[in-house]
Amino acid sequence: MRFAKMLHSSPMQRCACGTVRKGFPSAHPLSPTAWHFLPMNPPTADPRLSLLTRWVASSLPGCEFTLAPASEDASFRRYFRVTPSTPASIANGAATLIAMDAPPPREDCRPFVRVAALLRDAGVHAPQVLAQDVERGFLLLTDLGPTTYLQALDAANADELFRDAVDTLLRWQLATRPDILPPYDAALLRRELELFPEWYVGRHLQQTLDSGERAELSRIFELIIAANTAQPPVFVHRDFMPRNLMVSTPNPGVLDFQDAVYGPITYDIASLFRDAFVSWPDERVLDWTTRYWEKAMRAGLPVTADFAAFYRASEWMGLQRHLKVLGIFARIRHRDGKAGYVEDTPRFLDYVRPVAERYRELAPLARLLDRLARRAPAVGNTVS
Repeated sequence: MRFAKMLHSSPMQRCACGTVRKGFPSAHPLSPTAWHFLPMNPPTADPRLSLLTRWVASSLPGCEFTLAPASEDASFRRYFRVTPSTPASIANGAATLIAMDAPPPREDCRPFVRVAALLRDAGVHAPQVLAQDVERGFLLLTDLGPTTYLQALDAANADELFRDAVDTLLRWQLATRPDILPPYDAALLRRELELFPEWYVGRHLQQTLDSGERAELSRIFELIIAANTAQPPVFVHRDFMPRNLMVSTPNPGVLDFQDAVYGPITYDIASLFRDAFVSWPDERVLDWTTRYWEKAMRAGLPVTADFAAFYRASEWMGLQRHLKVLGIFARIRHRDGKAGYVEDTPRFLDYVRPVAERYRELAPLARLLDRLARRAPAVGNTVS
């Protein structure tokens, strides 16, 4: 799971739709820092950037261009916006392109290339791979624009933007075929859930679960996994959320899909409406989920005919994701030293607690969260 991060962020703001970190992050924010390159005049301070610049020059023969930071993310990948001096014939005259730097062995471009092709074959507006050097970790892509859903969304336009996102998700799910993407199976779901006790509870809260609490949490994990794996499998983007959707034509453009899997049908819809960086009132989430379910039924996707059962399944799927993300955000801060993620963990706790309180089987999780909150030291949310 990857989260793109803007090079420049803004503080939390509140709007009519709920709490949102406006403009944080953007998948491709235009940076005020740009470099102008002749074809054989790359920078020298950053060896990877020098290699990337030479490679871009070889892909745009004889063309001058500027290169500006577009975004970075929670992985080791970087993105740069390429602006040729003349429209790029390699991309039907596009004014800008995106260059990806994904340094091996820490990153592997091949899943991105493979899933981009699957998305485009499904009629989804994903970047086209114009040139590639997967051995060195370089891709040249079409540019889906500078504006993410996260930047654009507000209470007035959310229905329209989410309608487009749901239609795109349906096209992706309808393209499902088995044995194409890695399975989102019980083992992977369990590994993700274990990030919660290891990184959020143990490292971030600096608390140790006793044997009884650990056994209780393990039983809860088994219930969650059983509910998740009981769902029909489809193609899963795995980070289908506003920061990875671009306002574009056709709308939306879809990014950050390299971790796609074959798994539970409610995963992406739960990710879309219970986002890491913007919260919506329950009534709107229920309405949007209903609209997705109705369209999925009409399209012949394998959703249950009982909406109550479908909504329960989506909440339990969201619970798995929220617990995982609590662990991932703590790991990004404490292992990787990156700010801008763990600050949003209260939002995920606000997602987890109502679900834990709504279903009798999850009551032990609600009690555990209460005990952790009571025991939390004053410095529990500080970083070492």
